[in-house]
Amino acid sequence: METKTERQKLNRIKVVLAETGHTGKWLAEQLGKYYVIVSKWCTNTSQPDLYTLQKIADILRIDNRILLVPNN
Repeated sequence: METKTERQKLNRIKVVLAETGHTGKWLAEQLGKYYVIVSKWCTNTSQPDLYTLQKIADILRIDNRILLVPNN
């Protein structure tokens, strides 16, 4: 089982929200989701599905690739 420090970071939702001046609470309201779900995405505890990821990008008016951690 992975610990918090070993968990792979797959999304940049928290970073992008900070860069755009928004909060997880705001995003949850925009998506009609519970804040705890968005919080788990922000900490990479769980991941949104691709449809939701695109919806987040649309709400933030950014390319959905910006929400993903690049694979080096």
